[in-house]
Amino acid sequence: MSAVSQTAVPAKRESSRAWRKLKANRSSVAGFIIIIFFVALAALAPVLPIPDPVATSWSAIRKAPSAAHWLGTDDLGRDILSRMIWGAQASLMAGVFSVAIAVVIGVPFGILAGYFGGWVDLIISRITEALLAMPFLIMAIALAAFLGPSLTNAMIAIGLSAMPIFVRLTRGQVLAVKQEDFVEGARSVGLGHLDIMLRYILPNVTAPIIVQATLTVATAIIAEASLSFLGLGQQPPAASWGSMLNVAKNFLTQAPWMAMWPGIAIFLVVIGFNLLGDGLRDALDPREN
Repeated sequence: MSAVSQTAVPAKRESSRAWRKLKANRSSVAGFIIIIFFVALAALAPVLPIPDPVATSWSAIRKAPSAAHWLGTDDLGRDILSRMIWGAQASLMAGVFSVAIAVVIGVPFGILAGYFGGWVDLIISRITEALLAMPFLIMAIALAAFLGPSLTNAMIAIGLSAMPIFVRLTRGQVLAVKQEDFVEGARSVGLGHLDIMLRYILPNVTAPIIVQATLTVATAIIAEASLSFLGLGQQPPAASWGSMLNVAKNFLTQAPWMAMWPGIAIFLVVIGFNLLGDGLRDALDPREN
């Protein structure tokens, strides 16, 4: 049996064990169900029999929930259920794509810093520490204001603000993994730095990165809602939970349902990703298997 096939069997066993443990964790399963529910709503928004989310009706301004409008209407007579479903697209896209930007940029820099050390590590670590010294949301707001108000720019701003977290996490994991015998063995047989980083380092630091990415999606969703609330994210009349809250703050006494539903949605999605992230952390921790 080849060395590759020998290592593939334990890896497959570890994956199966982690999957069984994840399924046995009720809170992580609940989080996964919540996420799937909102993802399905966002994906099916174009085909669901719901009103146009931007269509106004002067005869239905701030109507309470009813058979005609299950979640009520807003200050322009727009159906809140429809805007909630379409707003899920903006929030989930912002969460996933922002974290993807942070991972794609942060992980390579973290690997370089941890693997090579020396002046490479010094430069990357000092820049990372300087970025981490600034609060995440403050940096996202500053970058979004600089780039201009739009959902795309908000995702870029959030991704760049979250990137230092992945640099630091990856660097710490690489520092531990590069001391292992299999990495020393790869060096001894003459493998190049790129091969070692891609074939031996990266696969062994992936688990904590996945966990951190899942938890960061929740943070990114809150950040997108905050930016949209401030007018720096999704722009009207397009639906966004954050912008819906921004409008609703002016009608808390007359139409509390305008703020209640987007607030509940943000709460549930964030809880879902946090529960799933906690479950993944336990399932992928080799000390717990």
